[in-house]
Amino acid sequence: MPRLFLPTPMSLCLLLAGPLSAQDPFEIQVYEYQTTPTGRWNLETHLNYTAKGTAEAENDVAPSEGQTHLTFELTRGITDVFELAGYLVLASRTGARTDFAGWRIRPRVRAPESWNLPVGLSLSMEVGFPTSDYEENSATLEVRPIIEKVFGRVQVDLNPVIGRALSGPGTVDGWDLEPGGRLGLTTTDRLDLSVEYYASLGSPSDLLPADEQVHQFFFGGDYALAENIIFNLGIGFGTTDVGNRLVYKSRLGWMF
Repeated sequence: MPRLFLPTPMSLCLLLAGPLSAQDPFEIQVYEYQTTPTGRWNLETHLNYTAKGTAEAENDVAPSEGQTHLTFELTRGITDVFELAGYLVLASRTGARTDFAGWRIRPRVRAPESWNLPVGLSLSMEVGFPTSDYEENSATLEVRPIIEKVFGRVQVDLNPVIGRALSGPGTVDGWDLEPGGRLGLTTTDRLDLSVEYYASLGSPSDLLPADEQVHQFFFGGDYALAENIIFNLGIGFGTTDVGNRLVYKSRLGWMF
């Protein structure tokens, strides 16, 4: 299936949230190796909904159940191997108005094909500034390595993400390990089916007990509406009692 050559396609979709949500509650996706080509723009719109999540507020952060998240992500290809993205993050709770939930900035660089590496490698570093209703920390950092390998019609992407608070009560907790992965199968020129995995495991040097870890699986796929427009739809299930347990997500990506 033709790719949009971006850290992801753009999105217009449906669903997710929560203080202990293994994946990013505003941008549910595993990053692929390619970056946005030089001089091109990529607009992603993410719309996610959490059907089953946390039911009570935690440290003044709103419960995730019933939340809808809408995120606009605009990426510019600066060079053949470097891109820069900005995010506008919005959210709505059951019976409440739509809130401004924060903003983010994300540079990403990749290894060029001329290096002839056995896998595709890129690195994303995202700084976020969430509002207090949706995150107890006022500034956060996510470091996301991307590792990709293609086997014929099968594509494997691994994102061994680590993150931490830069400002707020969570700074004392240090780094968190939140790995993700995607197994994709190209079925036609337009359709890729996929299984995505997201986890939250605690400190890399001192993992949480098994019953306190978050493990989630999303089933869905990407459909190419046009060569430069891709629509993603998925449904996610949490396998433990912590975090979000039923999430609907969608994404629409437009390269121009």
